[in-house]
Amino acid sequence: MNAGKSTILLQSSYNYRERGMRSIVFAPEIDTRFGEGRVSSRIGLSSDAIPFNATNNLLRITEKLHGEAPVHCVLVDEAQFLTKQQVRQLADICDNLSIPVLAYGLRTDFQGNLFEGSQHLLAWADTLTEIKTICHCGRKATMVLRIDSKGIPVREGEQIQIGGNDRYITVCRRHFKEGLTERQPNDLPFEDL
Repeated sequence: MNAGKSTILLQSSYNYRERGMRSIVFAPEIDTRFGEGRVSSRIGLSSDAIPFNATNNLLRITEKLHGEAPVHCVLVDEAQFLTKQQVRQLADICDNLSIPVLAYGLRTDFQGNLFEGSQHLLAWADTLTEIKTICHCGRKATMVLRIDSKGIPVREGEQIQIGGNDRYITVCRRHFKEGLTERQPNDLPFEDL
């Protein structure tokens, strides 16, 4: 969260389209914060997307679209919501159709556990690129705290709960373990790490 994943996805899609190439964007249908079938970034960029759920075959959808007009890139937003089978389908898009796939998502949930899609992307992806953001203390943020309406960290509940900055805060591992959502007076300065 807050690392610019959706912004980078939208920029990548734009780069293909600017060169006269066709990109297709998949987004999970459960994330309707900006409307179904939309990818939106916090800085105001947005684009239409093909909504997917756990039963959709992304390879078949891509094959159909590629048969209508060449597809030059497949992009997936919120890739943590992919199933194991869908990750393999994305690998088949790369291997069998020779179409690059760029998938953007979170690695872990609010309890520090891997999402299914993330687990299998970590295992199957040719390349992994970490997009960094920072904790309130200045350290690299690698974890996500889910918060309630009063800003207090929530440690139990369903793995998937859609939300933005109103429900989640990105933090470093230390502050994830401590459940701290804001800078404390005794935090070490960034350069002392």
